[in-house]
Amino acid sequence: MSGSIKSKNKLKGNIGESLVTSYLEKYGYEVLDKNFSCNFGEIDVIFKDKQELVFAEIKTRTGTDYGFPAESVTNQKKKHILNTAKYFLHITGLSKEYIRFDVIEVYLSDNQKPVINHIKNVFW
Repeated sequence: MSGSIKSKNKLKGNIGESLVTSYLEKYGYEVLDKNFSCNFGEIDVIFKDKQELVFAEIKTRTGTDYGFPAESVTNQKKKHILNTAKYFLHITGLSKEYIRFDVIEVYLSDNQKPVINHIKNVFW
């Protein structure tokens, strides 16, 4: 992948993450951490939804030519997210919390308002 495409994708991802953070705050979710990473992987956003601690993967796309964004969360990616979540729970002492895993899709378009599709409890 060329540097130009990679930097364009990174920019698109940053825009998506910013939109999702605003969306979460607008709907009363408490954002605890963003881009939490360790040796196991990275979690895009960690937030509280009432009594649940939510680990979410954000997928930003400009279309569905290559499938829906959530479909790009492979079993390998899920395993990394799970192990990263376990580590987060361990170091924060939050291991007794109810947890769930979400995928938040962001669709960007040049001529339309961004669309956010929040898929709750998507795996495990």
